[in-house]
Amino acid sequence: MRPIDDRPKGTTAAGIDPEEDDRCQLNQETARIPWRDLQRFFAQGKVIWVRDSLDLIEIALLIARDDARMIDAEMAQGSIVPVPDRQARHWFETNASLWAVVVKPWVLVQEATCTSGSTPTPAQESSRTFCSAPPNGLASG
Repeated sequence: MRPIDDRPKGTTAAGIDPEEDDRCQLNQETARIPWRDLQRFFAQGKVIWVRDSLDLIEIALLIARDDARMIDAEMAQGSIVPVPDRQARHWFETNASLWAVVVKPWVLVQEATCTSGSTPTPAQESSRTFCSAPPNGLASG
């Protein structure tokens, strides 16, 4: 992923405002991945767990933009945390599949649970083999 802030100010892709462009790009780069494939990043302390109550893409935007105030607030509530060893072990033992997006140097993950009423994006259509709708925060708005 290109760094979001590398684009010249006021530049947009296809007439979309810069924030929406960034959101679309992150959404397209979000994928389902087996937890076992993230072990190397977990061992390096680079995997961040985004709780289901949050929008994975919005949190990725906050981190990409280094919005320390909002990130700190979510961390204080326990909504964004480094993956605890116990949770990592559970995901490993259950061969869990997670939604993930990279915002260097971090890999943000969210459990692949379903919510009703969500509308998948075209990028998510191919990943809908395990549930009838994408996880919270991954629906197009």
